[in-house]
Amino acid sequence: MKEKQLKILMAEDDLNLGFLLTEFLDGQGLHVKLFRDGESALSAFRNGNFNFCILDVMLPGIDGFNLAREIKKIRKEVPVIFLTARSMKQDKLKGYDLGADDYITKPFDEDELLCRIKAVVNRMEISHPDSREEPVMIGKYQFDMANLALINADKTRRLTIREAEVLRLLCSSRNNVVKREQILTTIWGENDYFAGRSLDVFITKLRKYFAEDPSVKIENIPKVGFLLSCNSEN
Repeated sequence: MKEKQLKILMAEDDLNLGFLLTEFLDGQGLHVKLFRDGESALSAFRNGNFNFCILDVMLPGIDGFNLAREIKKIRKEVPVIFLTARSMKQDKLKGYDLGADDYITKPFDEDELLCRIKAVVNRMEISHPDSREEPVMIGKYQFDMANLALINADKTRRLTIREAEVLRLLCSSRNNVVKREQILTTIWGENDYFAGRSLDVFITKLRKYFAEDPSVKIENIPKVGFLLSCNSEN
């Protein structure tokens, strides 16, 4: 997916900032629709075909976190960038726990937002290469990277982009340790505290997804990285 194919839902109650960002991004060839509260944004997402979300955390009515939670229930794979004036550690961790692709603290420059959007799109491009990847088996599960899907019998779980990226990286070195630093710099683009905590959250989620097959293990190698293994491999 290219930037110009994005249809961005922006929820921002500061109309001056919202109009400024919308005008700037529109000028870059992006398609942006602005909403000033969580209820109208959620209704628009349900009835529209948005494929990217930029959400202020402090929205009237439904706040940004709960809005993201509802959006992810509808389409888990949709990327979300949070905008907030709050820089508290707990807020950032909560955002990443909800599957956020990025978290930008106000004030920020418009060009920074554009760069963050492009970085997320680049990760999406990597996750959806032109040459279709064949699904791989992980124990009883089929991992379909191209469709962000983890399939077990007749059950299909849609993964977020980052969940799929982490699993893909672990699969590429199955039965070998993948270093934390490699995962963080490859997928998050940085190796800091918040990215590290976010990675731990994603690893915990992936372990839960494989709960029905005890042969599949994602082992934590303290201070080194993670190792994916399973008894039956194809």
